[in-house]
Amino acid sequence: MVDSQSTPARQRPSIVSISSYLLFLFLACQVISLIITLSTIGKTRDALRDAYANSTIENADQVADVFVAVGIGSAILLVLLAVVLAVLALFNNQGRNGARITTWIIGGIMVCCTGGGLLSSAAGGLATGGNTGGDGPSAEEIQRRMEEALPSWATPVSLLLGVVSLIALVTALILLALPKANPFFRKQAAVWEPPTPGASYPGQAPGQPGYPQASGEPGYPSSGEPGYPPPPAAGRPDDTPPTDRPGSTPPSTS
Repeated sequence: MVDSQSTPARQRPSIVSISSYLLFLFLACQVISLIITLSTIGKTRDALRDAYANSTIENADQVADVFVAVGIGSAILLVLLAVVLAVLALFNNQGRNGARITTWIIGGIMVCCTGGGLLSSAAGGLATGGNTGGDGPSAEEIQRRMEEALPSWATPVSLLLGVVSLIALVTALILLALPKANPFFRKQAAVWEPPTPGASYPGQAPGQPGYPQASGEPGYPSSGEPGYPPPPAAGRPDDTPPTDRPGSTPPSTS
């Protein structure tokens, strides 16, 4: 059966494919960051507890636990959002314009979160949140204890992952917004295609011949049934021979 209307196949632009690869790279960076956070969270908790051990400020013994909860929760949330972006990348490869718009929305939120976290880490992380008043530990004291507790590679690797994540995400969003990608995400109209000579038509049983493709007025194919004799003349029996033909008069019996 031939479909007279079909949607032409769309070729995916390379910028859309590259954008999807960058979103997958963003997911990989967030997963690695989560692994680093989980592997160093215990040492971070111990460093904070030691820093606030001799402090008399209110709820000083809960600072470390709050930081651990916030740090793990933030890392898990970033990974989940990165997974959503990776799934949207698969739909972007199929030309779904709704997925592209959703990618811009979630990606914009992730740019703010990733950029803010990167600036905080570059500025000293917890040092900016240290209590500089009263008898609480100073920002410099917290930073020093954190550097002593954490492995030497943890902070540089975390910064590197943050930079790569931010660049990959911003680049992916820009590639999806380029004019070259717009035709791929535009809804394609169905194109009518003429039927192929000799092909089956809608409602035609398999094995039946198609309509003839002849120039001019198309003829109708014969059914192959034998013809019927013409009806007899009116007022004359079928078995009575005609009398108006020579030699048709019957011989006399007298």
